[in-house]
Order: sequence, then structure tokens, then C-alpha cells
Amino acid sequence: MQYVCVLGVGLLFGIGLIVSGLADPAKVLNFLDLAGAWDPSLLFVMAGASAVAAVGFRLARRRGQSLLGAPLRLPAPGAIDRRLVLGSVAFGVGWGLSGFCPGPALVAIGAGYAEALIFGAAMVAGMAVFEVAEWLHRRARTPKPAAETGS
Repeated sequence: MQYVCVLGVGLLFGIGLIVSGLADPAKVLNFLDLAGAWDPSLLFVMAGASAVAAVGFRLARRRGQSLLGAPLRLPAPGAIDRRLVLGSVAFGVGWGLSGFCPGPALVAIGAGYAEALIFGAAMVAGMAVFEVAEWLHRRARTPKPAAETGS
């Protein structure tokens, strides 16, 4: 039952991305072009989505579990740090250059946009670079046994 619900929610989300125009990179780039052919329609989509999400998060915090009874892992408020700012800048630059962000890119890949395939490959490569960097960072912070250090 859980997988059926996940599939249904994913399909509903994808349909919403198509109907709203977020899966069309030209529409997104026109929204981001404040000095040119600015298309403010996505502003209304984002405002509506934010309002629905705010209500959903409020109800979810009150319930403490999903509708199917699974425990919720809601994000906790945190400090704005360098990693958050750099990640936000990278996301914004990628969105502005390509007209895609991860969710709409997956929908656009399904719709046959060749540009979305290129974006998707770059996104996967970026995630791989992040994972390797995190692994190297954890490895550098882990103390080595005495036998390896030559002591």
C-alpha cells in the first residue's frame, strides 16, 4: 500500500509540474529573466505551493506520523552556514543556466527533453562528487590505528 501511495503522490507532483509549466525550461528561464521577457506566472505557482506546504508541515508536526503511520523526519530549523549558502548559490546558478531543477528535470526527461538528459547527467555527476568529497572528509577525520601510523 505504501508504494502505491508513493507512486500516486509522485504522479500527482509530476502532473502539477507539467500543468504549472515548471517542467518547461523556457518558461522557467523567462521567469528568471527580470530585465527581459519576465513571466511572473511561476511566482503564483510558488506562492501557492508554499502556502500548501506551510499548512501541510503544520499538520504533520501536530500528527507526528505520516498518514500511513510511518514516523516523520521533518527538517529542524538550523543556522545559515557556509555550506547552505554555497549549496543555494550552486542550485540557483544551475537553475538559471539550464531552466531545470531536480524534480522538473526528471519530469522533462520523461517527456523527452534532450536538455533534461544532459542536466540529469550533470546532476548525478555533481552528487557523485559530493559523496566522494564527504567520504574523503570523513576518512581524514577518522583516527588511524597505531599500526597504520607507524607508531
